[in-house]
Order: sequence, then C-alpha cells, then structure tokens
Amino acid sequence: MEIISLQPIVALIAGILILVIPRLLNYIVAFYLIFIGLVGLFPGIFDGLGSLG
Repeated sequence: MEIISLQPIVALIAGILILVIPRLLNYIVAFYLIFIGLVGLFPGIFDGLGSLG
C-alpha cells in the first residue's frame, strides 16, 4: 500500500477519534508535527521500508 492511499485513511480515523475523544487532538497534532519534522530533516528515512517484504 502506498503512502498516498494511506493518508486519507489515517486522516479519517484521526478525525473520528478526535470527535470521540477531543483531548486526543493534542497527541495527534504532536505526533504529526514530530513525524513531519523527522521527514523534513531526514528525507530518506523511510525509503527502505517499502522493500522490507
């Protein structure tokens, strides 16, 4: 499964969880910012993950 098709699924699940548990928004935003920061600093960090299996 490519990352392009995974993003809408993650966004949908996150949106539903935020509606159910509003306090969860803090954690989701924090993990998102950390993830985007890591990808920005180390662009090749996830290149090898697709070839594991």
